[in-house]
Amino acid sequence: MKKAISIVIPAFNEEVGIKPVLSELVKYLMDSGLEHEIIVINDGSYDNTGLIASSIPGVRVIEHDKNRGYGASLKTGIRHSKYDIICISDADGTYPNKRIPELVNHMIDGNYDMVVGARDLNDSSLIRRPAKWFIRKLAEYMTEETIPDFNSGLRLFKKNIAKRFFSLLPDGFSFTTTITLSMLNNGYLVDFVPIEYFERIGNSKIYPIRDTYNFVILVLRISLYFQPLKIFIPMSVLLFLLSFLWGGFTHIVFGKLADVSTIVLFVGAVQVGTIGLLADLIDRRVPNIYRDNSQTVSSGKNDKKC
Repeated sequence: MKKAISIVIPAFNEEVGIKPVLSELVKYLMDSGLEHEIIVINDGSYDNTGLIASSIPGVRVIEHDKNRGYGASLKTGIRHSKYDIICISDADGTYPNKRIPELVNHMIDGNYDMVVGARDLNDSSLIRRPAKWFIRKLAEYMTEETIPDFNSGLRLFKKNIAKRFFSLLPDGFSFTTTITLSMLNNGYLVDFVPIEYFERIGNSKIYPIRDTYNFVILVLRISLYFQPLKIFIPMSVLLFLLSFLWGGFTHIVFGKLADVSTIVLFVGAVQVGTIGLLADLIDRRVPNIYRDNSQTVSSGKNDKKC
């Protein structure tokens, strides 16, 4: 694999932090001698983000005529990239971009399909901490892999593999979570490397409650797509147990069987289990285009190069 990377950085109203981030990134890459290109996607910013990014030597800016989202920006950058290894990072100064050459060497030496910079996040929020724990455990159950950080914004991956998942990858912040789960569920080689994580420059665009809810739905959706039995069979078993327990409880306590509700639970268990088996059968019989065949990806109509 050639040691050359395309670095894609989405930016939306990041005029405060983008100049130091890009200036340092250019310096790190020049010092490393790594062949590279830096692509900034100005995602419909209404501040001076695009002008500042364009003023940095060695940076190519692609303009979105309106705000299309984090994931949409990454897709645009990937479409317009020229190298086989894609590196994504943020414009807010939260990630240690000086470690990108190290991550490139690690990816090539280990022949990985994706290398994720795993942050050590100690969230002090009593609301977000259990939610993040639940999402991570759910994702690990579905993929049967340990996932230290499934939505880190600093990662490297092979362009041809990422394009296979374009139809699944969302236009919003869930892009990173989706590509992590998709690659793990399809048996690609993914490694997690511990990295530092800094306080962002500028204002955050994350909405904790809404985004946490969306992450849970996303994990379930991807799992249903690739591992349907892992959701349907536990639900079916639970309904079977409830039907037997409820039937036994009503017979012992009330002296008669609550036959209607017991039958409803039992039939529900059979139906859920059957749906799961059918979903798994379809999943196994349909050719896995995400694993074996490159998917044709059209260029964005509203992408303009600067």
